[in-house]
Amino acid sequence: MERLVNDFSIGLFFWVAVIFTILIFLMAKFAWKPILNAINEREEGIQNALNEAEKARKEMQNLQADNERLLKEARAERDTMLKEAREMREKMLEEAKEEAQEEATRMIKKAKEAIEQEKQVAVADLKKQVAGISIQIAEKVVKKELASPNDQEQLVNGLLDEITLN
Repeated sequence: MERLVNDFSIGLFFWVAVIFTILIFLMAKFAWKPILNAINEREEGIQNALNEAEKARKEMQNLQADNERLLKEARAERDTMLKEAREMREKMLEEAKEEAQEEATRMIKKAKEAIEQEKQVAVADLKKQVAGISIQIAEKVVKKELASPNDQEQLVNGLLDEITLN
């Protein structure tokens, strides 16, 4: 430090001060405004970027909220569609059961009617056979009992009397 004080020169100090003042004046005149403008522009650019980032963040939040809402609506719609599909399936099964039951009832009814008809045909056939057999037996019995023409005439007259009486 002592050396600095011993080597101090007033002329050199004067010229350094003049050059420094001119440099500050030139800087203030030509460079200070562009540097401040560049700094201000940069600051505005950063602020705008921050504002845009905030807007983007808010938009993302809104989009997420919309997506969640749409997802909930889609789930609700899916659940509704599944419920309707289940109900439709149950209804179709119930209708199929009812149709099958009705068809079974119709088939049973037709079978009973067919059985009844077959029974009536069988009974009629049986009656016919019994009547035929009865006639054959009666013929044989009557032939044996009415061997004489006199007995035959009495039987015919008795039958005629019976018929007219009824």
